[in-house]
Amino acid sequence: MFLEFLKLGITHILDINGVDHILFLVGLSIIYTIKDWKTVVWLATAFTLGHSITLALSAVDVIKVDSNTIEILIALSIFLVAIFNIILPRSTERLSLRWRYISAGIFGLIHGIGFSNFFSIMLSGDSLTIPLLGFNIGVEIAQVLIVGAVLILSSIISKNYSRKLYVNMISGIIAIWAIKLIMERIM
Repeated sequence: MFLEFLKLGITHILDINGVDHILFLVGLSIIYTIKDWKTVVWLATAFTLGHSITLALSAVDVIKVDSNTIEILIALSIFLVAIFNIILPRSTERLSLRWRYISAGIFGLIHGIGFSNFFSIMLSGDSLTIPLLGFNIGVEIAQVLIVGAVLILSSIISKNYSRKLYVNMISGIIAIWAIKLIMERIM
């Protein structure tokens, strides 16, 4: 059972049809380079912790939220992360990093609710502990793979091009994509 949920956690994040997680992670990590890997892993872990809390609470029916509302909030979280990248430069790193940890945890809470219905069905009456642990380890593995790739790419690009232009361009693309997701989910 553990391995099934581990695989589910990995595919949940890496599934191209669930591009919202990938966009969120790219937005979260695009401002950093490989030398900042510890910071980014902790940011991804803050997201996973938030994700875990609401996933567990939703899976056992402690909290219930309309799935359409959550899908809009997920898209909004992607938009906000992209905008933070543009308006909170790294020169305000202490404030920016604190805000990024808080927002990663809060956005993780939102994203966790979004997956809870499917996760509840997968449990089918089984204990929550082992599946949740397997799933979250899978989520963390996939997130580390994504942010690792982003950090390597960011390090390479920042040696050859304007870092600010690169971050703003990618963040702008993510923000536009997030607006598209918001509009699709509203309509």
